[in-house]
Amino acid sequence: MTTDQTLAPPRPAHSMPVVFGAGAAIGVLGGMIGLGGAEFRLPLLISLFGFAALSAVILNKAMSLVVVLTALPARMAAVSASELAAHWPVAVNLLAGSLLGAWAGASWAVRMRSSTLYKVLAALMVLMAAALLFTHFSTLGTLDLPLWAQVPLGAAAGFGIGVVAAIMGVAGGELLIPTIVLLFGQDVKTAGSLSLLVSLPTMLVAFARYSRDGSFAVLGANRRFAVVMVAGSIAGSVLGGLLLGVFPDVVLIPALAVILLVSAIKLALHD
Repeated sequence: MTTDQTLAPPRPAHSMPVVFGAGAAIGVLGGMIGLGGAEFRLPLLISLFGFAALSAVILNKAMSLVVVLTALPARMAAVSASELAAHWPVAVNLLAGSLLGAWAGASWAVRMRSSTLYKVLAALMVLMAAALLFTHFSTLGTLDLPLWAQVPLGAAAGFGIGVVAAIMGVAGGELLIPTIVLLFGQDVKTAGSLSLLVSLPTMLVAFARYSRDGSFAVLGANRRFAVVMVAGSIAGSVLGGLLLGVFPDVVLIPALAVILLVSAIKLALHD
């Protein structure tokens, strides 16, 4: 059992305006790149607000879940439910792996030593930085695989994404979108909506697994903190959406990748 599981962290001493501002900044970053921003929230929860690794992951998962739920209606305006329904086999294929991966990832996270979890999170931050660069600067084609190869690969990819999303407390869109484009040949807009449909049940499974652990009490102890940060994230995502295109990707994406890499180094060196 980790220290995170047996000791609830103290309530953060930071003022609620600081918490709201941090959430807004994360929302702006996420809105500008079309993602939820949870990968940027996690290191802030640890380094700025002082949460232990597992507690930060659980809080991040809870806030990511709310952000995904609020993003779904907006995505439905861009890609209708009938359009998404036509691609249900893609979602089912990925969910076949991601639901198992989410349960496994959450189970591993609660059993890891804190020092190990910090290093795992650091490695996954590097993965997210690579995925961010790949998605925005590569020409995503399709692998054009036969169905007999596509289905097991989709389930395997879903499992891996479910593990990563559960351990980091993120929705996993950074990995889901390129996977849907490459494996299933969908356009990026459709892939973005499908990723939310896959993320939601995957996150719920991880959330259910975390709820069985003692460290889940961090949510009850920091309910106001979570609500204020989520409110800031939602407000910031709206502003980030309005700023879309103001900063060219050739500047913005490498800068965000550097932020993730610096965060990864800090997590790796965390005691």
